[in-house]
Amino acid sequence: MLVVFVIYILRGPLKLSENMSYATMFLNTLTPKFYVALTGTSSLISGLILIFEWWYFKKYGTSFIEQVSLNHISPLLGGEPANGTENGIGTTTNGTANGNSNGNNNTQGQQKCKVWRNPLNLFRGAEYLRFTWKANKDPLTYYDMNLSAQDHQTFFTCDADAGKPEYEIMQTAWRERKPQARIKAANDALEKNPECSTALILLAEEDASTIVDAEKLFKQAYKYAEVQYKKSQQTQHQGSTQEAIHRRDTNVMVYVKRRLAMCARKLGRVREAVKLMREIMKEFPMLSMFNIHENLIEALLELQAYADVQVVLAKYDDISLPKSATICYTAALLKARAVADKFSPDIASKRGLSTAEMSAVEAIHRAVEFNPHVPKYLLEMKSLVLPPEHILKRGDSEALAYAFFHLQHWKRVEGALNLLHCTWEGTFRMIPYPLEKGHLFYPYPTCTESADRELLPVFHEVSVYPKKELPFFILFTAGLCSFTALLALLTHQYPEPMGIIAKTAVTWIYMPVSYVLEKLEAILPSNLFQQLSRI
Repeated sequence: MLVVFVIYILRGPLKLSENMSYATMFLNTLTPKFYVALTGTSSLISGLILIFEWWYFKKYGTSFIEQVSLNHISPLLGGEPANGTENGIGTTTNGTANGNSNGNNNTQGQQKCKVWRNPLNLFRGAEYLRFTWKANKDPLTYYDMNLSAQDHQTFFTCDADAGKPEYEIMQTAWRERKPQARIKAANDALEKNPECSTALILLAEEDASTIVDAEKLFKQAYKYAEVQYKKSQQTQHQGSTQEAIHRRDTNVMVYVKRRLAMCARKLGRVREAVKLMREIMKEFPMLSMFNIHENLIEALLELQAYADVQVVLAKYDDISLPKSATICYTAALLKARAVADKFSPDIASKRGLSTAEMSAVEAIHRAVEFNPHVPKYLLEMKSLVLPPEHILKRGDSEALAYAFFHLQHWKRVEGALNLLHCTWEGTFRMIPYPLEKGHLFYPYPTCTESADRELLPVFHEVSVYPKKELPFFILFTAGLCSFTALLALLTHQYPEPMGIIAKTAVTWIYMPVSYVLEKLEAILPSNLFQQLSRI
């Protein structure tokens, strides 16, 4: 049809029979080499499109052609563009992390993803940097570090710092992109004021090459921070400015004391770490932004103080409080501990589950529904990398952070991993459509994958839930590439028969087209085709 139309335009307003004769002459002049070149070129182009589509899907989790169609072509045709905010990172509600909803609320608007600071984040200089030197890879993304810089500016600065040179230097130091610039700025601030606790915090986090060195700097920072805290505590009610200064000094002191507790935990002084964490939680019960109870749970598990862990869970595993992988999986671990050593799937399938076993299985199902990525890390079906400084609740980043610190605690409980292995996949039978309706929690948020890709390093393969099917355009281009490659091969091997087949196929395709053209030529005005040829 295209050949006839082109000939019609080029040669002027001839009759349809004459155009057909010219088209037949054109097709008869084509050699088998032309068909080989045509099918080979088509196969090459579709193969390149397939490779690009596959790379784009692995990197961004969606089809490039589909995105272009929805966002650019569809609006031109009068459709609505795709909602780009769905994959963004916005303010969360209780729907993303809070407790029992019984799946009754399916509003996706409540599932905008919010990142949280990792309560167990590592030290940049003593841990992340050592990994970079060893593996020559960056374990932290720029997005993650930028979030940390924003946190530090929020925690450690206030408007009342204007005019104080050391604090003004530190305000710019947190925003510096290069570590060397941040460290230099911190040293400059210490030259202005040797008792600048925030400068000591930055050096402890990024300049100290070992945990021991970091602990020394934090102890020095705590001494100065405590003095500033007590001083501002006496004047906090004298105005909004004094209140802001006291809030900043409180954040500094709590942050330093928490990091000192983490240093003690890493250096093996676990009981000292537990004591420091309990002091923070007692003195500042309303200061929940650091989630220190998760640090306490991990330290108590290291001491195998399971009764104390249960007490902490009783306080924080509440329907009105935000959930986390640490809360849900620790609750499952404690219930599994009571039955895991004697659990046998064969015996359980014959006699059924006991009450205690049923309770443990339900706790595992609850944990897996909250974060379905964790079991693959605990069962070592997927390799671990260093956790990021920020996590996305119910996402792969949270699962990675939890498993990195808690895998040893699951291994310590005999049979716990075996019970998890036998039961975790049963969760998905209760939630066949996790994006639409949950069982114990809100539907699984759709924004986790894009946010996790921003938080996790490029060398880590992000876990995706639910497992995405290949987009239509990847399957289509794969089929097109395979089909045209097969045609090219057959045409190269059997040129004469394939030429006959091609001409026969064109004739069959043209028969209904010619009938339609004849009817159009009879119905439409005679000068229509003349005007078309002149155009």
